[in-house]
Amino acid sequence: MYKAGVWDHFSSAHYLRNYQGKCENLHGHNWKVEVVVKGEDLDKSGMLIDFGNLKKYLKEILDLLDHKCINEEIDYFKEKSPSSENLARYIYDKLTEKIKDFDVSIDYVKVFESENSFAIYSR
Repeated sequence: MYKAGVWDHFSSAHYLRNYQGKCENLHGHNWKVEVVVKGEDLDKSGMLIDFGNLKKYLKEILDLLDHKCINEEIDYFKEKSPSSENLARYIYDKLTEKIKDFDVSIDYVKVFESENSFAIYSR
């Protein structure tokens, strides 16, 4: 099995629903998102997927979240709490659509809300 990955970042605000503590209040993060895809076959160039394509697709998704109040401006999160775990799932699902024509699948999406705190979503 081959694996390849990229990462990018975005900045946004959110607040956690059904939570008691500081994070129930509006606050912001400089999020880092790491994506790893996997597959058994390489293309004729010897690549699993072109890093440029993977970076482009990830950036398109993160641009939807960048400099937004996630709870209020992203429909998916108007009812769902925008935790790191749910953000990882959101990005995973969006990216799955974008790479459907490639012979790869997503191994995992890792969302860092700080340098030392992250959540991972995979299937």
